[in-house]
Amino acid sequence: MKITISSKIREAAPNLRLAVISCEVENSPTHVEFWAEMDAEANRIARTFTIDEINKRPEIAATRQVYKKLGKDPNRYRPSAEALCRRIVRQIPVYQVSTLVDIINLVSIRSGYSIGGFDRDKIQGDVELGVGSANDYFEAIGRGVLNVEGLPLYRDSVGGIGTPTSDNERTKISMTTTKLLMIINGYNGKQGLQAAIDHAIELLQKYARLKECEIITIEY
Repeated sequence: MKITISSKIREAAPNLRLAVISCEVENSPTHVEFWAEMDAEANRIARTFTIDEINKRPEIAATRQVYKKLGKDPNRYRPSAEALCRRIVRQIPVYQVSTLVDIINLVSIRSGYSIGGFDRDKIQGDVELGVGSANDYFEAIGRGVLNVEGLPLYRDSVGGIGTPTSDNERTKISMTTTKLLMIINGYNGKQGLQAAIDHAIELLQKYARLKECEIITIEY
């Protein structure tokens, strides 16, 4: 699978770096031990940030800035990392989905990066990161049809599969997922990206029986 970045995204996000993790895993209901790690990180976020400070985190602020450049209101279409952290600061529990989804959420909360998580077997053809248009039909996970016009949008040969706000129902992770594709979106550059990669790999090894794994950093 080839992943490319469109010229529109290059213009709007000159500092963008992508970390792509493609691996074989086993999904399962979330482990109690894992959730202790999630609770510890949630407590740290709640102690560290107020609701008004969340969008000042460099990784989140950079993502929001790209939204603005593309004409999208980041307060209406919040990046997923921001939405998760706001949920924590408002003392709303983080939802439990499955081991793989929860790992992605934990890495996102700690790093501030919005992360795409996909079942690689459901992706058709190559993937390009471009900009959503009014013609893109996008069924977001758990929220129905999402207006992706002006959002950074990953597309395969069929259509949109993910944005920093939400991923698509068609390619979402399920309990039967064995091939995981994670894309960490570093709109503020590479600072902190390696730490997010290391954290993801550590959690996948510990809780998802990580097997074959390929890690690629894409920059331009």
